[in-house]
Amino acid sequence: MIRLGIINAAASARRHGDPIADWIEAVARRCGAFQVERINLKEVNLPLFDEPELPRLRRYVNPHTMEWSKRIDALDAFIVVMPEYNRGYPAILKNAIDYLAREWAFKPVSVVSYGATMSGGVRAAESLTPVLVAMQMMVVREQVMIPFAPTHLHDGVFLPTEGMQEGAEAMCEALVRADAAMHLLRTDLDEVGDQQGVAPFGADEVVTGRDPNQPRDDREAWRRAGGVGPELGTSTEIFRPER
Repeated sequence: MIRLGIINAAASARRHGDPIADWIEAVARRCGAFQVERINLKEVNLPLFDEPELPRLRRYVNPHTMEWSKRIDALDAFIVVMPEYNRGYPAILKNAIDYLAREWAFKPVSVVSYGATMSGGVRAAESLTPVLVAMQMMVVREQVMIPFAPTHLHDGVFLPTEGMQEGAEAMCEALVRADAAMHLLRTDLDEVGDQQGVAPFGADEVVTGRDPNQPRDDREAWRRAGGVGPELGTSTEIFRPER
């Protein structure tokens, strides 16, 4: 299973991120490929970056940084659910990203942005992309933009349009495909050499490699099965939460 972190980056006390993240979590679980962990940045409550050394050195001194590092390091892929603030993304998100470096690297990520106007947070998503790329993350093209977000909330539940639902499902499938490639980049060099049938750096002998007819891992097996979960399958119906 792909360990997916759904990051709720809303900071406002009257934020709409929770019901939207609930919907995204339901879509991801129905995909059948993910083990989901929810991350609410307001609850994580990181102080403004306060480490004495560069994050890429990974020599952390603060307990909150060590805990944040451990949590992000354990995940394989991410979906960021965020509002647009003044044509940009939330400061709480930038701070959380800047705390770490290697923990983000070579992991796929997508964005679900929303706003109270027609833009649906697209400007925030576009401004976030260069930051994620700088962290060596793979930003998949399939993303979800939600315009007029408050109009889709009914009794605290987010009800998407058919297009939003289809977009969310396509996003999840794209993350699965991207993770198969990025998983290899995150692999130790010795294991990479074994998988590709080449000698690792510094080795004298060529490694024979794996059987090409066998899936490399459960991600590849998932793709070979047609991208269908073992029991849940895929769904194109509009999401409706259970009451």
